[in-house]
Amino acid sequence: MRISEASTKSGLSADTIRYYEKSGLVPAVERGPDGLRRFSPENVEWLTLLYWLRKTGMPMQEMQRFAALYRQGDTTIPERREVLLNHEKRLHRRRADLDRCEEVLAYKIAAYEKIEGGLS
Repeated sequence: MRISEASTKSGLSADTIRYYEKSGLVPAVERGPDGLRRFSPENVEWLTLLYWLRKTGMPMQEMQRFAALYRQGDTTIPERREVLLNHEKRLHRRRADLDRCEEVLAYKIAAYEKIEGGLS
């Protein structure tokens, strides 16, 4: 499939796909006789993973390390798993922080509603 289709399926813009490719995050994408990229389902699966890793806040440097490990083959699966587990821990901490932020906002909103009710 072409880059526009890969973009639609993965959630990444064509520009981001090109950037990720130049950054070494995307395994080799074949090109057709016309020189245009031809993305396989595996390429799109990888791009989708990159989309979600970035969306969940994984730093680019860590994504590059993950991609480099992937290129080295299956012997790096334990290391790749560790990268993902560490990222998962970071997400759990972030979720707890966001939950606390939501509690603080709810408290403040309730306080304002109480004040506004007394002004009427």
